[in-house]
Amino acid sequence: MSKIRIKEMAEVIKKQINDYAQDIKLENVGNVLSVGDGIAIVYGLQKAMMGELLEFPNDVKGLVFNLEEHQVGVILLGGSDKIKEGDIVRTTGRIFEIPVGNALLGRVVDPLGNALDSSGVIEAEKYMPIERKAPEVMDRKAIDAPLQTGIKVIDALVPIGRGQRELIIGDRQTGKTTLAIDTILNQHDKDVICVYVAIGQKQSSVTNNVQLLEKKGAMKYTVVVTAGPSNEGTLLYLAPFAGVTIAEYFMHLGKDVLIVYDDLSKHAVAYRELSLLLRRPPGREAYPGDIFYLHSRLLERAAKLNDENGAGSITALPIIETQAGDISAYIPTNVISITDGQIFLESKLFYSGIRPAISAGLSVSRVGGSAQIKAMKSVAGTLRINLANFRELEAFAQFGSDLDQNAQKRLDRGRKTVEILKQDVHQLVHVNTQVVTLYALANGFMDDIDVTKVSLLEKEIEQGLQHVDLGKQINQMIDETKKLPDKKILDEFILGMKKHV
Repeated sequence: MSKIRIKEMAEVIKKQINDYAQDIKLENVGNVLSVGDGIAIVYGLQKAMMGELLEFPNDVKGLVFNLEEHQVGVILLGGSDKIKEGDIVRTTGRIFEIPVGNALLGRVVDPLGNALDSSGVIEAEKYMPIERKAPEVMDRKAIDAPLQTGIKVIDALVPIGRGQRELIIGDRQTGKTTLAIDTILNQHDKDVICVYVAIGQKQSSVTNNVQLLEKKGAMKYTVVVTAGPSNEGTLLYLAPFAGVTIAEYFMHLGKDVLIVYDDLSKHAVAYRELSLLLRRPPGREAYPGDIFYLHSRLLERAAKLNDENGAGSITALPIIETQAGDISAYIPTNVISITDGQIFLESKLFYSGIRPAISAGLSVSRVGGSAQIKAMKSVAGTLRINLANFRELEAFAQFGSDLDQNAQKRLDRGRKTVEILKQDVHQLVHVNTQVVTLYALANGFMDDIDVTKVSLLEKEIEQGLQHVDLGKQINQMIDETKKLPDKKILDEFILGMKKHV
């Protein structure tokens, strides 16, 4: 037997230990206890974080939604039919992110950033987490620039500023989505990026809106995020957060962004569904206790950033559907208290032919007035009071009482005001035309013409501002100074236009 050379063996073992590549990976894993309705209950995962992305078999992903002592509640991002009890689940240590960037402009995507149109795969510039803190108070600045909607009654009575949150609220089929789509259409050539988030809307309605935006050339600056009623509640819950994340990318580049949430009533219902499936304690109308926080953390992300942060903005137009005009219901009152004002659409006005059916009494813009151009401010200042007086006088006149000459004059002016504020669907009016028309109304130029010819005078004013030399001069003066031109010039122009009526 040969002599064992201990020293040589020790050297070999030492070399093998040094050359050993450590291949140990610590993983936080758990097992699926139950799955159904887009929800999975997972045992284990003690180190999971709220909102963390989880990996399931068959390339299915999920988000941690509930943290309990021995198990976690997970909302699945599709593919719940591929998951079964006992499957192994792994944490990733990452928060859920979606693709953002210029490649999304003109595209229709789902809340996960997957393309739903036929234009191919989206090449993302970067990924951003959908849950982010709203900009701090010191990072914001006062709202000082208007976001023109092209809708006369809004631009005059409830003006919207860039960086504002203005709620559109009303019953079913009263024109809420139309107002939002018209506002998107009016941003053409105004260097505003638009994001339209359709939550639980019929696919046919979303398709019609996308086709309209394409036809009017608005899709080139618009991103459509949609989660239909046939999708799981998870996607409906994620849709507005995905939309505002896309909007934030552009805001931090210094751009102005308009985002429409259509609508947050369905978003609240989807969140209630997920919460009840995860056995969270129900509160009023079976909504969970943090339903207010859900919408406040979403809407607070709309802001006007200061110059140090790029001076970009997100203007939010959330939509809420009411039942029988009840704005005191739970979700409407929640969102009203979060936003900077509301545009209330009244069924009674809608069915009586006054469209857009915006109630001047119940609609308000708390900060938009400071963003309104001076020319509009000077002609629209008394419009709300005059309309309120007209409604009161009209109700009084229905009793057949004899009215004096002054009251009759006010009644006639009120009828012409209502006629002027009417507007056809997608027939947008430039702010300069609005200003000159309301000036003509306020200064009595319409008192001697029939109420049926009021709209004709408005059309003449619109054409005159574009093609008549004096009109072009007025147009230029309003564009440059944002103020009303000299009274003499305006009066001469309007009298010239009246001759054609």
